[in-house]
Amino acid sequence: MGDLMVSTVAQGLLWSVMAVGLYLTFRTLHIADLSVEGSFPLGGAIAAVLLMENHSPAAAIFAAGAAGMLAGAVTGLLHTKLKIPALLAGILTMIALYSVNLRIMGKANLSLLNIDTVYTSLTFLNLSPNMITFLVGLIIAILIPVLLYCFFGTEIGMALRATGNNPQMIRAMGVNTDAMLLLGLIISNGLVAVAGAFIAQDNGFADVGMGVGTIVIGLASVIIGEVLFGSRSVKNPLISVVLGSIAYRIVIAAVLYLGMPPNDLKLFTAILVAIALSMPLFKDKWDSRKVG
Repeated sequence: MGDLMVSTVAQGLLWSVMAVGLYLTFRTLHIADLSVEGSFPLGGAIAAVLLMENHSPAAAIFAAGAAGMLAGAVTGLLHTKLKIPALLAGILTMIALYSVNLRIMGKANLSLLNIDTVYTSLTFLNLSPNMITFLVGLIIAILIPVLLYCFFGTEIGMALRATGNNPQMIRAMGVNTDAMLLLGLIISNGLVAVAGAFIAQDNGFADVGMGVGTIVIGLASVIIGEVLFGSRSVKNPLISVVLGSIAYRIVIAAVLYLGMPPNDLKLFTAILVAIALSMPLFKDKWDSRKVG
């Protein structure tokens, strides 16, 4: 049971990187970016191919992040330069990335068994595989939100946040909001691709379909984190997203442990997100009833 809990929390930490990337577009820029369903497997595909060619795990992860940033730039240019609605621009990039990922991998699935990964490179610590995954997940789940928090404190970071909150005001101050949207999508998809690289190495394979449902998992982590742990100030949401990702994985592990068929997992996730999204409405109604 203890090993299962360590594995579950480790998965939550790894997936929190993707959720933080999604938070940047969904909550900061108020864009539903569907291109993450393509950039997530893109990161896994790039990492898998480079690892199979005996490149270092660090190089594979950096290359995956760069490829994800390029994918985000495509979505951003479609949206800001060609004036395609953000939702449709994301869908177009996602569809294009399916073929790109197949081109990169050469086939639909690449196995990473017997290949050196970021996890196998830490076997000298004499920890169990689950503990190594937990350690790697903990490091990136702390490092990436801290870097993003520091970025939000810079002049560009504050302009990016203001672009999502009040684009008219920030435009009147001379800030190019299109550039901020482009930057946000680049960073977001870069983080999502990095998460894909880490998770593909943990799974032991990269698959062209591994991005299906990614946006729902990310939204579940963001919403659950906000509902359970709050979202005030700049720092709290980032912490809440990480904790929300862990909470989501614990819920999923619990329902699977209780016997729910794995085929129903997507349906359960969708219902869970719908309930979480409706929680603020029910809370407001409850508060107004108490005041009345």
